[in-house]
Amino acid sequence: MQFLNTILDLIFPVRCISCNKSGVLLCEKCLAGSPPSERESVKWIFPIYDYRHPAIKKAIWLLKYNGKRGLAKIFAECMYGRIIEELSELSLMENFRNPILIPIPLSAKRQRERGFNQSELICNNLIALDKNQNFILEKNVLIKPKDSEHQARIEDRRKRLLNIIGSFSVKNPELIKGRNIILIDDVITTGATLSEARKTLKLHGAKKVIAFTVAH
Repeated sequence: MQFLNTILDLIFPVRCISCNKSGVLLCEKCLAGSPPSERESVKWIFPIYDYRHPAIKKAIWLLKYNGKRGLAKIFAECMYGRIIEELSELSLMENFRNPILIPIPLSAKRQRERGFNQSELICNNLIALDKNQNFILEKNVLIKPKDSEHQARIEDRRKRLLNIIGSFSVKNPELIKGRNIILIDDVITTGATLSEARKTLKLHGAKKVIAFTVAH
């Protein structure tokens, strides 16, 4: 697969999806020009960018549906500094220490169709960046046994909430009992998915749960 990707990169050189600069899928200049998320969300969720910005929206779509996995590394690099910044404050003010990083899972069916979980890819890259071991990663704690309809296809907030209820479960609850959790996802819209995941984790003994997303 890596060899194939190398060949494809030679035939179709990588270019910034926003400005067409060669060598990178989303360049630093375009990232710096992407507006931060300013839409209101609950205080425990920390989105980085405004999803309405064309470059961010396109980048997330290309990662999820076109397999541009290199964007997961770019998103992780953008997210990492914000996580460390928030952790420095939370560790002092709310005793939020030694957190566990948990990606929002896909159902088995959805993961087979896509071939990967974009939130897990972001988590893998966050761990690679975290040389000081500010957090650890647990991929097989939060699971999604129920294959619910795509949240993005449901416009009504009430229907989104009903669609996601009961869709998550926890394996190995002893791993999260009394622990602080950081959930990672690509996009928050209404917050229904993250809220349901948080509720599930807390029902199984998690102490405090916060979340970071690429965009809102």
